[in-house]
Amino acid sequence: MSTEQEGLAELRGHVEELRNKARERGIDVSAELKPLEAQLAAAHDEAMARLSRFDRVKLARNQDRPFSLDYIDGIGTDFFELRGDRAFRDDPAIVGGWLKLGGGSVMVIGHQKGRGMKENLRRNFGSPHPEGYRKAKRLMELAEKFGRPLVTFIDTQGAYPGIGAEERGQAEAIARNLAVMASLRVPIVSCVIGEGGSGGALGIGVADRVLMMKNAIYSVISPEGCAAILWRSRDHADQAAEALRLTASDLQDLDVVDQVIPEPRGGAHNDPAAAVEAMGAAIRRHLRELSKLDARELVETRREKYYAMGVWEES
Repeated sequence: MSTEQEGLAELRGHVEELRNKARERGIDVSAELKPLEAQLAAAHDEAMARLSRFDRVKLARNQDRPFSLDYIDGIGTDFFELRGDRAFRDDPAIVGGWLKLGGGSVMVIGHQKGRGMKENLRRNFGSPHPEGYRKAKRLMELAEKFGRPLVTFIDTQGAYPGIGAEERGQAEAIARNLAVMASLRVPIVSCVIGEGGSGGALGIGVADRVLMMKNAIYSVISPEGCAAILWRSRDHADQAAEALRLTASDLQDLDVVDQVIPEPRGGAHNDPAAAVEAMGAAIRRHLRELSKLDARELVETRREKYYAMGVWEES
């Protein structure tokens, strides 16, 4: 633990101690607490402002951050999960189904990690097999069939790269999703809530609006994978993270992300309910705006958005 982290922990402990004593003795210590709480808040903000890109990577991977099902349960009601790709099996690393949201229904799809080893093994640590992407494609087409918006939640280190997944057409499944999402005639909002890695993230990420939590990351490859290729060692992951420019602020500057959603002080893991509420409010706003466009305008605008990425001009 760094000296700065130790100082924050000590100050936080002092504040908690005062609160506990006040509760036990039934006394008012608000006058003593107020300056300490202000000092703690300022120290938190200062520490967050100095985080390196690799520090953000660690925050994005925090197991206490809300996952896709937490957002789904928090932003709407009556979630009805749909399973299976109608070809091979169901993949628990991707969840999806109908959700009541803002007076109507939407189709939601998201990567789902597990908490604890047993659940992580069942969900393959949030790394989907091709049948997961084929399930997602089936649900996307169902959303278009019924004329309902699509909302996706991105949180994966990447698609599963195992032999079985490759034999069953991992790359083909992701490629088909990219083509389908590019042409869907309904509004699409994608939300990067944790770690957005490689094509595994993009397989449910082609959208009219891309939202991103402040401490999430989104990249073509993980910092460790990049370091292993460029430096032959994962020990250079911090350098790779700096070069990849994978933070929410970086990607908003590059026009890859349309809105960065602020997180509670210290990160979404400190107050999951507040993080979910902030994302839900942003999703509802963007869906209202997109509902004003007809199907042709949606598809044309979406394609122009992606055609424009990476365009540069010589001065």
